[in-house]
Amino acid sequence: MLVIVAPGQGAQSPGFLSPWLEDPVFRSRFEWLSTVAGIDLVHYGTEADAETIRRTEIAQPLLVASGLVAALELFPHPADAFNKIGAVAGHSVGELTAAAGARAITAEQAMVLVRERGRLMAEAAAQRETSMAAVLGGDPDEVLAALERHGLTPANNNGPGQIVAAGTVEQLAALQADPPARARLMPLSVAGAFHTEHMASAVDRMGSLAGSVSTHDPRTKIISNTDGQVVHDGRKVLARIVKQISRPVRWDLCMDTMLDLGVTGILEMPPAGTLTGIAKRAMKGVETFALKTPDQLDDARAFCEKHGEASEINTTPTWRMVVSPMKGTFHRDDRAAEAVELDEHACIGSVASLRDSIEINAAHGGTIVEWLVEDGDLVSPGQPLLRLHPKGAA
Repeated sequence: MLVIVAPGQGAQSPGFLSPWLEDPVFRSRFEWLSTVAGIDLVHYGTEADAETIRRTEIAQPLLVASGLVAALELFPHPADAFNKIGAVAGHSVGELTAAAGARAITAEQAMVLVRERGRLMAEAAAQRETSMAAVLGGDPDEVLAALERHGLTPANNNGPGQIVAAGTVEQLAALQADPPARARLMPLSVAGAFHTEHMASAVDRMGSLAGSVSTHDPRTKIISNTDGQVVHDGRKVLARIVKQISRPVRWDLCMDTMLDLGVTGILEMPPAGTLTGIAKRAMKGVETFALKTPDQLDDARAFCEKHGEASEINTTPTWRMVVSPMKGTFHRDDRAAEAVELDEHACIGSVASLRDSIEINAAHGGTIVEWLVEDGDLVSPGQPLLRLHPKGAA
């Protein structure tokens, strides 16, 4: 099974778009998204220096636009992608790339949202001097305890030995003076403490903006940074992306879900390398492909052919799926089992794992066409549970 991933802030490097922009088709599409965002992303992707593209309000739109246009180079006919991609995920701002790629939102909506996300996060970071540092090595429990002791947030949990601490510069200095055993700190060149309470003001204002965005249920599984769950309600996809601005990125749980799905190949969109590097260390036996330059496109397409299989999620105008957010045992709700029609947001049951139990709701409501699982069945992330005919549909 193939998973496509999109990197987050920090993956960019000076001039990384230069070879891509030699293609006139890529360039015209990229210039269009630059126009939508109101930012000269061609300049920032080719001529700007590292310090300039480190700025949050520049880096984030640059990353999302690069991933979206490169995806069209990889899959010139987007419908073909849905016959090959089993799931998508993005790290931090990469979730907007993933959401647009899965058709939960449009590319143009993603560019407006990421422009405002970058601007608002930069404004939030300017309110107080904050930063982030990677904590490499050490016992995970001891690392988390040390962060809590110094009032820091584990802003990114990228798997064993891959935790990023975030907070004020004073808190980070205290951690540097009192690090966890067998761990070393590597300061990160970022503008603030992203994915912490220091970004709360950005969340409030992004939430108001996102409320006016029309969404669609995604065409393939989207794995959420919040908890690694598969989300199949377009409104929830966007709501989670907004809230994630001030919440830790649980990439470790995203990788767990990929393994639960049976992933065999992970392809990272440009500027690639960060997430495939993590996968090589944490997901033994899974092949990776870091798409960095356009001369790799033929090999990347071959990689997709090798690992690709269609997502179980398909959409038509006349019915909707309710899917499982995670791996576990499905327990059907007694009232839903006897029902012919379900109200919007009606509970159909729950999925229980060793870690958690999640209530499953029919977001759109409608007439029950067929149950696709039985009570007590083991289910995988994104597996269809119930098919509904929406209310009011012909």
